[in-house]
Amino acid sequence: MKIRGMGLSIGQLQTGAKNCITDVEGVCVGHVTLEFSLNDLGDAACTGVTAILPHGGNLFREKVTAAGYILNGFGKTAGLIQVDELGVLESPIMLTNTFGVPAVTQGVLQYMLEQNEEIGLTTGTVNIVVGECNDSYLNSIRHCAVKPEHAIEAIRNATNEIAQEGAIGAGKGMMCFGYKGGIGSSSRIVNGTSNERFTVGCLVLSNFGQANEFSKERYIMTEDNIESTISPTDGSIIIVLATDAPLSSRQLKRVIKRCGIGLGRTGSHFSNGSGDIVIGFTTARKIAHQTEDIFDTRRQLRDDHTVMNTLFMAAAEATEEAIINSMSQAQTTTGRNNHTVQNYVFGK
Repeated sequence: MKIRGMGLSIGQLQTGAKNCITDVEGVCVGHVTLEFSLNDLGDAACTGVTAILPHGGNLFREKVTAAGYILNGFGKTAGLIQVDELGVLESPIMLTNTFGVPAVTQGVLQYMLEQNEEIGLTTGTVNIVVGECNDSYLNSIRHCAVKPEHAIEAIRNATNEIAQEGAIGAGKGMMCFGYKGGIGSSSRIVNGTSNERFTVGCLVLSNFGQANEFSKERYIMTEDNIESTISPTDGSIIIVLATDAPLSSRQLKRVIKRCGIGLGRTGSHFSNGSGDIVIGFTTARKIAHQTEDIFDTRRQLRDDHTVMNTLFMAAAEATEEAIINSMSQAQTTTGRNNHTVQNYVFGK
């Protein structure tokens, strides 16, 4: 259950109707979850793939403005250098485990080549964006259970319904503060003018922190929790922020920096070995891959308008709530060698 269903409201701003990244019109999320025994030696697949699509059209031919921000760079992502250089996204954003990045990249490449016969022939190549966290406590990561076809399936599974959360897709084997983590999402509504408002949606892949770092006092909880004795490596989190606010790549980077505030409120201090990475995009306009126009005309918010401050607040609030939702929606999970991670019990 999402944390709001247990009586806890995080922040000041109103959530979207679904309280999910898919509140941003056009955004779709899909998962593939892998959970099976690999052999008689205790090895198990406990992992998966998650796909976030900015819109349901052809992402290569109709790109969106995007940005990335590194809170701490202990990660093995793909594609962020070009996003930072050009400020556009031209593929789905994919999430998986650390050793799944090559296979997921290959799968998305196959998908994009099938959709666009011009790639690599009459136009350039394609930049595929993949984020990862290390799920090796529960998942036998060396067996590389994630295959290219799982990435394609996750994309094809994507819908604009409320995204499944917790131990699902890429979140299947992830932990958060020594308890079960994974996929979480939340959204916020930002009022611009009297007749215009914007939506900010966040989806996280949470896999960071130790039990003694969790800011438990901020959240409703029961006395039923078993104190976690798991001492994971520093872990990681991938934060994906979507909005329909008309922002440039530079402005979007300013907004997604504030996701770190929400992460910090939960108790994280961006550990040395943690890959804490934010990827953001806006659906406010689609950017044609090819055009004869020499000028690019766009509508964008002013930096000094008060709505920018509210977007900053929305990014922080939605990130914090998405992380807590990743824990509240998760289920106790057993993986390789019978390793078990308990879910954290929220509630009155």
